[in-house]
Amino acid sequence: MPSVQALSSSTSPPENVPHALLPFLRSQSQNTLTRLYQRPSSCLSIFRLLGPLERQLIMNMLWLESAIPVNTMAAWIVPEGKKLYDEALAEMIGLHIIQNSPVKLALSPTFKSSMRQAITGGGTTGSFGVPADKDEKRQLTNIDTLDAYALERWETILHYMVSSGQGVLYLLQRSGLMNSVHGSTPQITSAGFQFLLHSPHDQLWSLLASVSGHGGSTPESQMDLVEVLSFFFMLSTMELGREYSTDPLSETQKAMLEDLRDYGLVWQKKASSKRFSPTRLATTLTSLSPPLPTSSSSRAGPGTSVALTTGAGQQGFIVLETNYREIAVLNLFITMKYRFPNLAVGMLTRDSVRKALSNGISAEQIISYLTTHAHPQMRKNNPLLPVTVQDQIRLWELERNRVKSAEGFLYKDFASQADYEYVLSYAKQLGVVIWENTPKRCFFGTLEGHANIRGFIERRTGGG
Repeated sequence: MPSVQALSSSTSPPENVPHALLPFLRSQSQNTLTRLYQRPSSCLSIFRLLGPLERQLIMNMLWLESAIPVNTMAAWIVPEGKKLYDEALAEMIGLHIIQNSPVKLALSPTFKSSMRQAITGGGTTGSFGVPADKDEKRQLTNIDTLDAYALERWETILHYMVSSGQGVLYLLQRSGLMNSVHGSTPQITSAGFQFLLHSPHDQLWSLLASVSGHGGSTPESQMDLVEVLSFFFMLSTMELGREYSTDPLSETQKAMLEDLRDYGLVWQKKASSKRFSPTRLATTLTSLSPPLPTSSSSRAGPGTSVALTTGAGQQGFIVLETNYREIAVLNLFITMKYRFPNLAVGMLTRDSVRKALSNGISAEQIISYLTTHAHPQMRKNNPLLPVTVQDQIRLWELERNRVKSAEGFLYKDFASQADYEYVLSYAKQLGVVIWENTPKRCFFGTLEGHANIRGFIERRTGGG
């Protein structure tokens, strides 16, 4: 079927790699997804996120006026493809695209109607956005300006994991990417550092899923999940470089514009403007196209590459020498020495790595980051990173992890070896033993396990 083949080659995720948003959608109720499927743009966007087999099955059933028997559908499947077929059905049933029936298969009526409308056109829902009227007095924002704006906003989030917008800072903390202890300055977490290693699409959808799951990006903004998701899907179907009117948007979607400006997904000349333009970050949400311009952009400095070098075929920017000197954009685990417009020089030191380790960043994550973003010149080396560098980073981590502290209780002074082993065996069954010393008849248990162990000892003593 030509339409399915076209989508398969240009807009779908790689085969066997589910899109980051699909698990989040599966966790939603049938009522929520049914409301979401009332919008043709949402159905088309979700269709693009599905795998090739799921899309083929949808297209085969889309124009059927009645349900198809399960046995008839199964007859089309070769034996070696049955597992993939069953997985595809389970995926669509979980998304409530297909009705769950052991006898017949049929698309959800709401999804079918909206998907048909998305393909054939028509309707007055404004689901794909309403272009703003031409204004001869205003100069249309060009694509280069939109790309530069999106790049600047996204770099702010990725490079420093902070932003001038409180909504972004709140979102990063709620997502577990940053953490503030006792009112201190927010610090990047282990999950936040791992986030930097993901592909741009995964990074973007991780943040947007957090917006959706938390009902907004500030404590005060509790938004309707369906309105939030449908607006993201609407943006993904819009045309880059075109202006759209805010008038048809719901109140929730208008309120979202402020947050989306902070993330770099939309551009507005001023906050009160009745027009907005989606950036490349928004228009590629359900596409495999790069969400940002290439790193050869004339304005791009070394920092640009953080968001652009996660693919294996794209160029990196870090040059690591055996004396631990590096050119980098992220100073989470280096001590910066010099900064120039297009060059930064820093050193990996014991103190800088220990600082990163104290924030929850592991030695393997640091090594993975250096490997992922290595300069092409370094890729000629074998191994890519000098072994001395890798070993030293791991040794600094082991040095820090030699002693671990834990709160709990020390159990000692047992009357006999039998009593000690009996209580120790019970504690081990509970999984609360941290340390033990059999010759001295003592062991250390967790704080959480104390009540159970104490009760066990009291019952045994009382029974004796």
